[in-house]
Amino acid sequence: MKLCGNTTNLRAHLARHHAEVLAEKQPHLCLILILTGTELLHYLKEEVLQTFCRKEWSPQEEEERMQSCLLHPLECFLFGEDPQQALDKLKQGSSFSQQCGRVFKEGETVYSCRDCAIDPTCVLCMDCFQDSVHKSHRYKMHASSGGGFCDCGDVEAWKIGPCCSKHDPGADGHTLEPELYERAEKLFRILLRYVADFLVWEENFELPAELQPRTKDSSYYCVLYNDEHHSYDHVIYTLQRSVPCDQAEAQTHTMLIDKEGRRAVKRGTLHCCQQAKDLIKSNSENISMQQLRVEILHSAVMAHQTFAIRLGSWFQKIIGYSVGFRHAFCQVALEGCDFITFLFLFSLFSKGARKIVHELIFCSMLMETEFKRLFAIEFTKHYQQLQKDFINDDHEQSISIHSDPVQVRDSPARQLIEVSNVIKVIVNTVMELLREYLNDNNRFYFLGYNSEKFSRIQFGTDELRGAVLEGFRVFLGFLKCMQGMEEMKRQLGQHIPVEPEWEAGFTLQIQLRHILAMFQDWCSSDEEILLLVFKECYTLLMRCNTQPFHGEATDYYMCKHILNVRPYKVSQEPVSIHLPISRLLAVFYLIMYVFFLSSFVLCLFFSCENYDFMLLAEHPLRCIVLAAQVSAEMWRRNGLSLVSQVYHYQDVKCRHEMYDKDILLLQIAASKMDPNHFLILILLRFELFECFNGTSVKDQADLAQRNRLTEEMLYLLIVIVGERYLPGVSHVTKEDMTMREVIHLLCIEPMAHSSLVKGLPENSIITKVATFKKPGVSGHGLYEVKKEHLDEFNPFFYHYSRSQHSKAEESQKKRRAQEGNDKALRPPIPPKFCPSFSSIVCLLCCDILIHILRHVLLRAAEDRATRWTEAMIQRALHLIGQALLEEKTQLEDSTMDEVTFDFSLKARSECKAFLERERGRVSPDHKLNCTLQVICFIFQMFEIVKCLREKSSPTVSMRMETTKPEENVLDKEKAERKRKAEAAKLHRQKIMAQMSAMQKNFIESNKMLYDNMPESGIQGERELCIAVGPHRGSTPAERELLTCILCQEEQEVAAQAPAMVLTACVQRSTVLTQCRGKISSPGGTYPLFMPPELAVGTHTGSCGHVMHATCWQKYFEAVQNTTRNRLHAELIIDLENGEYLCPLCKSLCNTVVPLIPLEPLAFNYENAEIIGQHLTLPRWIQTISARIKGLKPIVPCYCLFLCDFYATRASFSHTRFTVCCRRKFSGSITEMLVVCATTVHRVGLKTAPNEQCPRVPIMAWNTCAFTIQAIENILQEEDKPLFGSLQNRQHAGLKAIVQFAASESLKNSQAIIQRYFLLPAMNRKNTPSLLEVDFFHLLVGLVLSVPSLYQEEAVDLQPSAVSSAYNHMHILHLVTMAHMVQILMSSSDFPSVEGEENSEEARAAAELNPNLSGSSIAERVKRGMEPFLRCAALFFNCLTGVTPPEELFTTPEALTSYLALPSNVFQLFQEHRDTVTPLLQRYPRRRNRLIDLPEDYSALLNQASHFQCPKSADDERKHPTLCLFCGAMLCSQSSCCLSQLDGEDVGACTAHAATCGAGVGMFLRIRECEIVLMASKTRGSTYPAPYLDDYGETDPHLGRGNPLHLCPERYRKLKRLWQQHCILEEIARSLEVVNIMFAFEWQLL
Repeated sequence: MKLCGNTTNLRAHLARHHAEVLAEKQPHLCLILILTGTELLHYLKEEVLQTFCRKEWSPQEEEERMQSCLLHPLECFLFGEDPQQALDKLKQGSSFSQQCGRVFKEGETVYSCRDCAIDPTCVLCMDCFQDSVHKSHRYKMHASSGGGFCDCGDVEAWKIGPCCSKHDPGADGHTLEPELYERAEKLFRILLRYVADFLVWEENFELPAELQPRTKDSSYYCVLYNDEHHSYDHVIYTLQRSVPCDQAEAQTHTMLIDKEGRRAVKRGTLHCCQQAKDLIKSNSENISMQQLRVEILHSAVMAHQTFAIRLGSWFQKIIGYSVGFRHAFCQVALEGCDFITFLFLFSLFSKGARKIVHELIFCSMLMETEFKRLFAIEFTKHYQQLQKDFINDDHEQSISIHSDPVQVRDSPARQLIEVSNVIKVIVNTVMELLREYLNDNNRFYFLGYNSEKFSRIQFGTDELRGAVLEGFRVFLGFLKCMQGMEEMKRQLGQHIPVEPEWEAGFTLQIQLRHILAMFQDWCSSDEEILLLVFKECYTLLMRCNTQPFHGEATDYYMCKHILNVRPYKVSQEPVSIHLPISRLLAVFYLIMYVFFLSSFVLCLFFSCENYDFMLLAEHPLRCIVLAAQVSAEMWRRNGLSLVSQVYHYQDVKCRHEMYDKDILLLQIAASKMDPNHFLILILLRFELFECFNGTSVKDQADLAQRNRLTEEMLYLLIVIVGERYLPGVSHVTKEDMTMREVIHLLCIEPMAHSSLVKGLPENSIITKVATFKKPGVSGHGLYEVKKEHLDEFNPFFYHYSRSQHSKAEESQKKRRAQEGNDKALRPPIPPKFCPSFSSIVCLLCCDILIHILRHVLLRAAEDRATRWTEAMIQRALHLIGQALLEEKTQLEDSTMDEVTFDFSLKARSECKAFLERERGRVSPDHKLNCTLQVICFIFQMFEIVKCLREKSSPTVSMRMETTKPEENVLDKEKAERKRKAEAAKLHRQKIMAQMSAMQKNFIESNKMLYDNMPESGIQGERELCIAVGPHRGSTPAERELLTCILCQEEQEVAAQAPAMVLTACVQRSTVLTQCRGKISSPGGTYPLFMPPELAVGTHTGSCGHVMHATCWQKYFEAVQNTTRNRLHAELIIDLENGEYLCPLCKSLCNTVVPLIPLEPLAFNYENAEIIGQHLTLPRWIQTISARIKGLKPIVPCYCLFLCDFYATRASFSHTRFTVCCRRKFSGSITEMLVVCATTVHRVGLKTAPNEQCPRVPIMAWNTCAFTIQAIENILQEEDKPLFGSLQNRQHAGLKAIVQFAASESLKNSQAIIQRYFLLPAMNRKNTPSLLEVDFFHLLVGLVLSVPSLYQEEAVDLQPSAVSSAYNHMHILHLVTMAHMVQILMSSSDFPSVEGEENSEEARAAAELNPNLSGSSIAERVKRGMEPFLRCAALFFNCLTGVTPPEELFTTPEALTSYLALPSNVFQLFQEHRDTVTPLLQRYPRRRNRLIDLPEDYSALLNQASHFQCPKSADDERKHPTLCLFCGAMLCSQSSCCLSQLDGEDVGACTAHAATCGAGVGMFLRIRECEIVLMASKTRGSTYPAPYLDDYGETDPHLGRGNPLHLCPERYRKLKRLWQQHCILEEIARSLEVVNIMFAFEWQLL
């Protein structure tokens, strides 16, 4: 093969002309003076091999050398100077394109303006949209499937605002300098030929002569190609066993093969590569019975093919510089059409080459109208072969020239029709592709078809509206093959052996609906063509109706009317549901009446031709009868395929082109035929003629089928007469049609916008008939129909399914009852028929209909209930109501002589007499009782019509005759309701009187209690409402009876009773962390001294449900036994870690907390005051220090106290005031304490269960402190009072956790607590500084561990109430002062406070730091101290049970008094100056919130569009995911960001959650617009995003594309979900209700 012309020695040429350049080390300028293609090829021959055949080079080095030695010299030749300088000149000359032309990647967000776009395919990229006027319009956003390009700058795509601010149409960039243009043409011509040859090069071992190297290398590549038959795992398995590589390398190979289409998996000699090839084929065949495609390529061939693909990207870059370059490229590409011919070998390309060429076409030839036209002509010439290749190809559809016919045939549609007859080409191509599915009758019969083929067939778009008549005839030929295809015959005897394929026909119908709509629009534009098209359709339809009837035409008699028609029974003969020509003919008939054809012309047109309207109605009627018989269960043996066809026939996706068109054809036939003949035809086809002609049916099954068919037949008559909302059928518009659809949908139930607009045009019509109610925190906004439109409700609306009909009927009856009206659902007043359809109303007064109605009503008069149904009577009465309304309307609009409609005269003797009899005999329990009100309405209508005919007032007669019976019924109902209401009122009054009497009796009987109650004073309140110190309140004795939720037995909570437990969930948490992303190591100071950053804590939450411990154990064992066999049970609950669901509320739990009652305490204030005089803070510190120092030689702790106490008050007994016996618990409570403590230890430290570990009690104290901090944080965030705001379950759980933590001090070995907690605290070398400790954790730990100092070797003792009170007070004072110092040391900004600097508080604060304002210090300390004091109040309240003062339920000012602290906390330093000063040797903790999100979701999409994966340089689709904890943007579900976690590969989100949220994560997937909740590597769930559209709905995956805005309430709900530690519970709940068939690999997210 010859690539170029004469050959010369390029290196000699370069040496001769550019020695100086080479000497200056600028080889990239060597190509500037190259004049021939041969010299360029010789240069490429050497440099390509040098670049891509060096085994030792890394991909980065290879890329750098390609840029410097190959691409940069090409650019130097192109520009004739330094490329950067040339680009600067181009910018100054404004030679950039006014069109954007950005080619979209798969998943990229695009925007379409609903107001300004010509059609939905006109879209903008993110950048252009943000800078356009459409941002303030009604827009739609969605994810691109890849392949299209931005239409910014295309004036034909937009009504207004075609350009953004960046693509100003004023810039004219169509010219280049002649020399530059000439060089571009020359270079493009050579390189295009080079690319075209090597992308389809078939020689694996040889190169073209011009590119043959002087010395041939002996290295080869074994290249593995992508296919759609083998999975990832198959390829990885094959590579591991065929090529020496580990799993990671095999995964990399597989990923790149899938991405680029091929990959060299081995390099070596020919023999080695051949061995690898054989192994790959054999191993792959063993897995899937099909071999992988493997080729061996010489390294030189591989190098040139690689560079050819890289040149595709280089072309895109150069073309983007200037419109002139694009013109030059297109000119060269279309010059001889060689390159175009090459493009149509697209199916031979690898996946990577396809992608590059696909994008190159879009950014070049499809960006200019003229070149697009030329390209489209060539495309049409090769359309048939391209379509075949496209269907047979197994690669991705989006990466194909044929996947985007819209762009190819966008503008030049009319030219293509004129020049290339594109319609004929397309239809003939489709016929050729589907020819194998034609049967002997030349009709389609799809058996064993490939479902993907129809999804790949592309018919075109709106641009084919200008099609010529020849193309329409060809298209009719295609429809002829569909007319009557896939006929079915009723199966009798046994079930059909093999259910036929049915999806193909409906898929084809769905694909054709847009084509049919375009033909209809085109035909409506020209009167002459419309008449010709109608004749063509009718003629072809008559030729299609060649199926012979099995009998000659027969006369059928009924009510003195005769119909001569051929016999046919749907239940015995073949029938097809596919009638595209019949339905197209119906539309053309309607168009002729709607558009500019006068009635006179139409009458003349139809009179000249012998049109058989009865034959036109034959096939549509068969389809409707088939649906009726399927509903009557006559076709049960035909299987589910037939049921599915009938469902889709009437479903919203297909009914517009199928069911609705059949109804229209029947209305056309009814308007042209004699009404009696038409009804006889309907009776015959429904196979009811004999039943209504006197023949009786005795078989019960046949009776049920006959009743059902009668119902469907009456329903069809209602639809034919009543469904007039179609332009041309009646005087309505399309807007009226849509409004009616909306009204009837909302009459079923209030609906969300997304549910309402399915199948409806999205516009402002909805608001005309409905009101929108905005959503709350959950749910979505709902539309409700306006009251003034409720009268338009038709209970037999023809688009209702059976279930929708029932729901709508019940809903409207309920509404009318609530409004105090009767439940009669009257037929609405319909619009008038157009003149051409006005004769349809004659059906209502013809003899056959009167006979049908009389026959149905006579059946109901019989006592045998099997001969009629309630639905049958309802339909008959509805028809009577329709007829009377029609007669009333005609009488009101015309004179008496002009009205020929006489239903009331005919029916008065036939139907009215029966209704009068039935109205009198109907009892409350009669089957017809529900229709009584309808009968009353009919009598009213009879009377109104009678009066209109007599020209008298109808109100008098109505009041005399018809109102009375109805009033009797209504009065009875109203009287009964009134009687029940009065009885209920009397009952309530009686109960209230009894309660009032009981209250009075209680007060009288307990009068002494009230009289003896002491008057409360300030001092008394203080004594009763202080939790700490010598003035603490007493703990009352409370008897608590609880009911087990499992056995429903009551039990009192007592220390020696069997254990009662609360369900609980323990989890690690970073909700309060001050250093997001930093997880403390358990081996460091945590958890002995919790750092103030609270990097990770252990939270224990409870749902508050109580069980016996024994009941819980049995339940837990049962859960384990039953859950192990459940599919994917491990995703919901982790049995190995003790998880289970609460039996009552199904909350996720993993432990239980034993309920421990508060020990009743009567405090001796007198003795406490005497002790307090001697046990001051210095003495207390001295005593405690001495006790701790003497722990090693264990000394009785109370001796230290006795020394002081005996010296001051020898009469005191230490056993009374300092120690008391240790509290004892029952064995079951002790066991549950171990269970809970072990779980807290295991989860908190992520370690194996070990109840002997010395950190077990410490972890119990830590979870107590952290849980209190989390609850306080929630209350503060929601601005709720500290006390009185907690839910009962929260308060019960918190109280149980505090008592559990306190009991750990009594249950565990005191020596362990002393050794591991108190001794390290006194070791100054290991003690952290003030800035390294969270003082609330320290407070809890000290308070709960100090009792261990009272332990004796032989005697179990604990501090007395008085000792505990002083211990608590002194610990609290010390920790409070330390925390104040911590705040001051950690604070850098002090707020300026306007106030008195001379106040007592300010002066005391100034003593701590004289360099700062005292008021500023005081303000800073008060702010920082508030969370600590609030937590301390909660802790001591649950520990001591002292009731807080009432002020704390509303205001926080009483915190200090409740904690026995001075209101001016700085007084602590003054009171204990001597004690604290030797110990003194910055800080309000911020409250964590979720990150701030932008109000407009477009801002997030814009942020995601600019996201670059930090570990990948390619432009493949990414999944930008935003962490809502810290705001980090991550690349999720991508192999490029996999990392190792605990020896396992995990995705970016899982790895981030481990460090940011201690395994818990909350992420927003931006392109999918959904929240992902994660709780571990294996568990997660999706959650609605907090972004809503204007209708209050979320939009997962941007399916609807409406503008989205942040809902603050939804986001606050997410924040509460996180702060309350309910993420794990939410995941378990969502997984519990979802049937998981295939587990999602959350660890790869």
